[in-house]
Amino acid sequence: MNDIPAVVEAIYVSDSRRVFASLVRLLGDFDLAEEALHEAFAMALTQWPEQGVPDNPIAWLVSTGRFQAIDLLRRRGRFNQALPRLVERREEVDRGNSRKGNLEIEDDQLRLIFTCCHPAMDSIVQIPLTLREVCGMSTEEIARAFLVTPKAMAQRLVRGKAKIRDAGIPIALPSADQFPDRLASVLRTIYLIFNEGYSASSGVELIRRELTSEAIRLGRLLLDLLPDPEVLGLLALLLLQESRRQARTTESGDLVLLEDQDRSLWDRQLIQEGEDLIERALSTRRFGSYTLQAAIAAVHADASHPEKTDWRQIVALYDALLVLEPSPVIELNQAVAVAMRDGPEAGLPKIEKLIAQGGLRAYHLAHAAKADLLRRLHRYDEARRAYSEALSLTSQTPEIRFLTMRLQQLPTSVETT
Repeated sequence: MNDIPAVVEAIYVSDSRRVFASLVRLLGDFDLAEEALHEAFAMALTQWPEQGVPDNPIAWLVSTGRFQAIDLLRRRGRFNQALPRLVERREEVDRGNSRKGNLEIEDDQLRLIFTCCHPAMDSIVQIPLTLREVCGMSTEEIARAFLVTPKAMAQRLVRGKAKIRDAGIPIALPSADQFPDRLASVLRTIYLIFNEGYSASSGVELIRRELTSEAIRLGRLLLDLLPDPEVLGLLALLLLQESRRQARTTESGDLVLLEDQDRSLWDRQLIQEGEDLIERALSTRRFGSYTLQAAIAAVHADASHPEKTDWRQIVALYDALLVLEPSPVIELNQAVAVAMRDGPEAGLPKIEKLIAQGGLRAYHLAHAAKADLLRRLHRYDEARRAYSEALSLTSQTPEIRFLTMRLQQLPTSVETT
């Protein structure tokens, strides 16, 4: 049984947050659940070599973690005080679950997402707390994604957990009439989980497959729970983006732009599933921004070669998207699409204006897009400055290598045309 440590490690990587979510539901305390989680995995390392790996290791870890939590409370002299609260919390969970009727699903992580996105929670806490507690992202990773210091983010997360504890928010799915108030935050959370996996905010790898897979899994669970048009649209978007994963990097981990990707590597099964979901969402005539983003991804997926991309349709979809969700990032994407449709001279002023307005001044992709259009216009000195600015704003290793390569490929002197 020498491979037991490797088995435990693999289960920790793949399922520890699922075990944690169940422990939060059972214990009603985030910090106690975190301690119980680590105690349970420590017990697995000592017991499984002798007893063998259980038939259901996840259930074993949850059960062991729960008993370890009771032991922790006993050792701290808190058991008598905590027991009534634990019983009450369990009754609240049971009452909440009994109200769901045919909406019942067996996934504690989804319950935990809805808990973190409860209306009583401050909006600036909901998504960071979900990313931390449901997905296990580090405080530093979340802080980078939200452009705040790790200390500030840690304080925000502590306040969020305290709010759930002190307000007695149950770890349960909402009833059907409560879903509209909670759905937008849940959808955005799943979207951000996917984005962090699809294009990591920092580190040596561009793609974190465990996060993209988890976001898709949660999207499927949410669709089973609530077949809302925007749930359809979000899942379609995730699947269409994920379909390109194999083609987005080289074997050495270098970034490959969409226009340079080997489209034979795209997963046609995921593309078909995504397009079917878009059709279902569009047929309701109640779709929103996620469905439009998915439709844009579908236009790219339908092009067998980059030059066959229907940029007119993409620009039109971005126009519609901006009506629903005005955003500098969406305006940037629209400007790039205009440049692809009408030429770089048409898109460049739009990007320069967006950067000058300040909203995208610290967004490295805006400067990279500007640099690319300047390069295509043979304005190499300006392109060099824009690439350098983009480099100064990213900590993602593959992006740094890509931008450095682009910078080095620029001619050393200005060409005339």
